[in-house]
Amino acid sequence: MTTVVRLWGIILNGLETYGCTDLIESLKGKKPFFICTIATTATCKIPRISGAGANTELMIYTPAGDAEIMVHGKTLCCDVPKTVSDGISVPTPAMITKGVIELTDVPFLIANAGSEINPEVPYISINDEGGGDIRTGHAVIDPEKIFEDAKIIAKEISKSCDYLVIGESIPAGTTTALGVLTALGYDASFKVSGSSPENPHELKMDVVHEGISKSDIRIGDFSPFDAVKTVGDPMIPAVAGMVIGSEVPVILAGGTQMAAVCGFIRKLDSDFDFSNVCLGTTTYVARDETSDLVDLISQVGEITVNVVDPYFERSENEGLKNYLKGFVKEGVGAGGAILMALLLGYSIDDVREKIEEILELNG
Repeated sequence: MTTVVRLWGIILNGLETYGCTDLIESLKGKKPFFICTIATTATCKIPRISGAGANTELMIYTPAGDAEIMVHGKTLCCDVPKTVSDGISVPTPAMITKGVIELTDVPFLIANAGSEINPEVPYISINDEGGGDIRTGHAVIDPEKIFEDAKIIAKEISKSCDYLVIGESIPAGTTTALGVLTALGYDASFKVSGSSPENPHELKMDVVHEGISKSDIRIGDFSPFDAVKTVGDPMIPAVAGMVIGSEVPVILAGGTQMAAVCGFIRKLDSDFDFSNVCLGTTTYVARDETSDLVDLISQVGEITVNVVDPYFERSENEGLKNYLKGFVKEGVGAGGAILMALLLGYSIDDVREKIEEILELNG
């Protein structure tokens, strides 16, 4: 199924919506609950595959560090609060999400879907084992259990709120998203985003096809769970389970990785109704010339993509301005978190100023 995606224009300060505006309009002023889902795979240790960390050795600490920043404003498991790429220092998107959480006082939870490093904060455990290197064709153990346990968690949490906002932190997540989308038969080549201006598409595709080649299943014939087992990551079945288990609408806070979650759900249930599900991401992902989020989502179905622009060009913080140069772009649910703040009535200037304050105190 494909959909014609059109630009509806700005309906809130700093927000554009691609698709139907009905859901997002219905959530204005309602009570949200934010979940950040963390996970790792050994895929992030492949040189040049990801920029979601100061270096390859520290990459596995990124999700735990992001969770710690959301709670404490600083990392405890390591001393790397910023992403550094080509000598450019960029605040982790966890600082953006931290700022929104403090501004809005929205309740939040860290969900560990399988992180090699456990954060030094309270969290709910869905899975205690990180994923493998997808080049081996053995990426995730028992994604079915991850999926079913996540459904239970979302069902219970959704009883206490009007909608869920679900973000993720997983280094090399665009590569594992590419793996799952490709295995399921979607055309994702050269369309997934990256955390640096130079998006290593060829490397990502080589890694994915090496993993798929270890299976006797042909591209397009994979079941969703087999795709995750072979070339995916633990976050995808966890967030998919939360979407299906939720009894309230869901904003998927992210870009490429959330497109893979939607693709997973569509292949699992071809009749699934996405009318209560939408994406919230940043303009840095949506307008990234090295990827095509809207096309990926269009291949899955009629799913609205909401794009927030925090106007970091107006910031006095030089690190935030580096987002405009193609660094980081998104992560830790930053785009969906900003969208949540807008729906609660805060202005985009309120959001940006709070982020700057958080960086001044903790950056």
